[in-house]
Amino acid sequence: MPIWSVVIAVAVLLLSIVLLLRFTRAVSEPTGTSPTVSIPQEEASETLKLMTAVGEAMIDSSYDVHSVQSALTDIARVNGLNQAESIALPTAVIVSGQVRGELRTGAAVSGFRQLRLNQIEEVDDLVGQARLGKIGPRQALHQLVAIRDLPAPFPRWLQLVGQVFTAVAIAVLLGASWLGIGVSGLLGALAGAITLAGSRLVPQRYQVLTTVSTAFVVALAVFLLSRTGLDFGILPCLIAPLALLLPGALLTTSVIELSTGQMLAGSARLAAGGMQLVLLALGIVAASALVGIPEILLEPADTPLGPFGPWLAVAVFGLGVVMNRGARPRSLGWILIVLYVAYGAQIVGSLFLGGVLSAFIGAVAMTPVAAVVARQRSGPPAMVSFTPAFWLLVPGALGLIGVTSILDGDSNGTQTLLTTASTMVSIALGVLVGWAITGLVRRTLRRRRSGPDASDSDPMGPEPTDPAPSSTSDGEVRRPT
Repeated sequence: MPIWSVVIAVAVLLLSIVLLLRFTRAVSEPTGTSPTVSIPQEEASETLKLMTAVGEAMIDSSYDVHSVQSALTDIARVNGLNQAESIALPTAVIVSGQVRGELRTGAAVSGFRQLRLNQIEEVDDLVGQARLGKIGPRQALHQLVAIRDLPAPFPRWLQLVGQVFTAVAIAVLLGASWLGIGVSGLLGALAGAITLAGSRLVPQRYQVLTTVSTAFVVALAVFLLSRTGLDFGILPCLIAPLALLLPGALLTTSVIELSTGQMLAGSARLAAGGMQLVLLALGIVAASALVGIPEILLEPADTPLGPFGPWLAVAVFGLGVVMNRGARPRSLGWILIVLYVAYGAQIVGSLFLGGVLSAFIGAVAMTPVAAVVARQRSGPPAMVSFTPAFWLLVPGALGLIGVTSILDGDSNGTQTLLTTASTMVSIALGVLVGWAITGLVRRTLRRRRSGPDASDSDPMGPEPTDPAPSSTSDGEVRRPT
């Protein structure tokens, strides 16, 4: 590893620590008290509708099921709905509660419409207000409908440019030559055009056809170019245009859920992520069979950009993700902070611990930073800021290589799949450790400010501190002050 890369990584991490400490001092705990009002039992039905809609929106935002259930419990409590229960799955949300002495249940199908990053930010803001009782159920329901109808913050041609940026950046990080960077950019534009056209023309249930078609077209172009004798590096040009289709975040979230006891949700996401890899690999293998290449060569070329090239590529990658996935423009700086922390920690970790455990170090480092960023006035929620970091760590790229190698008859692909599994587990454990560190820091700061009896909060977002509502003798539920 070039010494300059390590020096830059250490400098980036030190600078991030300084910024993190400064932001931590500037963080103010969210406050919100519920007004002292009487809530008729009839409003419990509206609360159940809100819980169902919020759960559906959070699943569509790729939140893990534990976070969804925690948010629904808070919303029920702050609105005076006693004995409320919720079940969150990757494709469904079920809620129940006592209304007029009867048990009522609501359900919604979820997980089939992935929200853009700007919509996820709006959902997170709304859920935070609903958990603190700052917004009523009826108004929150109207706002959720408006959030789903939000237009993309960037036009389609800029989304396409963002796809080109991400492809070029990943190609640099994978060690592409100058020619390979150019080819990756062109193929990124082609993949982006197919994806955007498919999202408009292909029904949601047939989106898998878009995934296979994109992988087939990109791989066909790469393999045809490889027969010209040009040395552009097959690996970067094959993976970089498909980077945003890789299920790195989905696979890693599944491991987190399995690690925290959410077996149904974790296994479902794991199966979905594995199928996504298989579909991409089938497109690649079909293209190789059509062109007639007997073996898929995956050797990367030496990077010509020097030690500063990857660090510039990280910024380009963050800009591309914001443009392509529709994040708020003001979130770009915060997303770049998390990306640089994740990449810098991974560089330092790989120097001492190797490639697989370097992902663990990157996840440990980026999670507290994402949590602090989420507490800033203009900062995006943690889900938005560290989802691009999942793509940067690229556990899915290793899995795609392994599945492609196995389907092409290469037994060495099994070893790559094992490496992918180890990488996913490392990232998942890193995120869990990062959450624990964040919670410990917050408890320590809260005790210093409020005394030893201060309450705890979720590391990834604020939780209300209102006590549980109490029932009066007339059957009404009163919110405490």
